Amino acid sequence: MKTFQVAALGQAPAFRDVPDPVPGPGELVVEVAACGLNFADLLMIEGKYQDTPQPPFTLGMEIAGRVRAVGPGVLGFQPGDRIAAFCGQGGLAELAVVAAHRCLHLPAQIDMVVGAAFPIAYGTSHLALDHKARLQPGETLFVTGAAGGVGLTAVEIGKRMGARVIASARGAEKLAVAKAAGADHLIDSDAPDLRQTLKDLGGVDVVYDSVGGPAFHDALRATRPEGRLLAIGFAGGEVPQVPANLLLVKNLSVMGLYWGGYLRFRPAVLIESLATLAGWIAEGSLTPHVSYTFPLAEAAEALACLRERRSTGKVVVTV
Repeated sequence: MKTFQVAALGQAPAFRDVPDPVPGPGELVVEVAACGLNFADLLMIEGKYQDTPQPPFTLGMEIAGRVRAVGPGVLGFQPGDRIAAFCGQGGLAELAVVAAHRCLHLPAQIDMVVGAAFPIAYGTSHLALDHKARLQPGETLFVTGAAGGVGLTAVEIGKRMGARVIASARGAEKLAVAKAAGADHLIDSDAPDLRQTLKDLGGVDVVYDSVGGPAFHDALRATRPEGRLLAIGFAGGEVPQVPANLLLVKNLSVMGLYWGGYLRFRPAVLIESLATLAGWIAEGSLTPHVSYTFPLAEAAEALACLRERRSTGKVVVTV
């Protein structure tokens, strides 16, 4: 089979032909139809991601496809089943081996491109807003980086959960994308005095921050008592330091979320979240935004699209 592999850290990935895989105990072999790309793939190439495998390894963390073979001890899956999965690696290939507990059945209403686009970005936002922050209908949610891969999903999911959503992004084009996803109020991230702008909008109950830096500090000071702040990532490059005295005075909670970590200590929570999302997508109340698709032969160009930040929403490679 054809795979897009990293042979050595820091080297550009390349295509290789390798033997077809055989499933081990608890595993599935999946015929990959589509693979969603993530910034973590770029970090893996350089060896800078916290879960970078030892080379050689195949890129691609999330897939959709059909089960080809079932390993010993696997229950609930059979050849031909349509599935989506968080495989962690191995998705940019014609076949992928995935632990069965990382897979879920994909409803017939969801096509394979969408199936590969939603697990990580939507899963991160749903787990953060529902399981961690307990976002309630009528509360105000503030999202930084609201046109990016995870920020856009936070806008859409927050709206689906009944929140009033304030979205921050750079420039009119990206703000228009956030508005189309359901944002009620838009703030250009280059505008001055974010703190006062948020206060003028009545303050916020939940902050979903994938950027870090000054925006986190401004949002912290505009958060209402008993507010919850979610540290999702630090795309801006600066990891904010939190003054504990302010948390005490305002009864605030700051919490981090590493979505993939739940596969190690509470995988059922993650899979239940994905099943909820699949149901919402199937019924049409969520619409994953895929801005680019590329065939597997153009995987390098797909990664360049992600690296150069040409995309809003997801980049998906079809196999």
